[in-house]
Amino acid sequence: MNSRTLGWLAFALFLACIPLANWMIGHVGTVCVPNGPCLVPVAPGLMAPSGVLTVGAALVLRDVVQRCLGLWAGLAAIVLGTGLSALVAPSALVVASGVAFGLSELADCAVYTPLQRRGLVMAVVASSCVGLVVDSVAFLALAFGSLEFLAGQVVGKLWAVVFAVPLIRLLRRVAPA
Repeated sequence: MNSRTLGWLAFALFLACIPLANWMIGHVGTVCVPNGPCLVPVAPGLMAPSGVLTVGAALVLRDVVQRCLGLWAGLAAIVLGTGLSALVAPSALVVASGVAFGLSELADCAVYTPLQRRGLVMAVVASSCVGLVVDSVAFLALAFGSLEFLAGQVVGKLWAVVFAVPLIRLLRRVAPA
């Protein structure tokens, strides 16, 4: 698979993560809070809204889009993703979903862009960590008026980043620069 093909695949998967995360938050979990999110365990004694793994994957996929297709494609993915997030989010979560998504992806891009030349894995991990914290704080504050699930959100999204690291290492072969 060449770099451009991988970039477009990552673009499509990135956009697919958004409706999946929005659907999961209301339908998938070991427990669903009345008038709140469905929760999944992300570590012993730690719960998070169920869309966390999907959002964590989106942060990494946007970095892959930028690596393979360029900065403008990465920014286009953010714009399209933010619009899609607001479009598919449940009505009670439209603002929270759209704002959190847009802010977190822009934060990810702002960290990834200068770091990518120093080391791909470091850039992806650092930018994803910044993006997932921004996403978690913004989403929880706007959607639920509480940061009660912040630790679970961060840990859940970190799992997606950890699982992506071996794949990012392989990406260096397909898209070396």
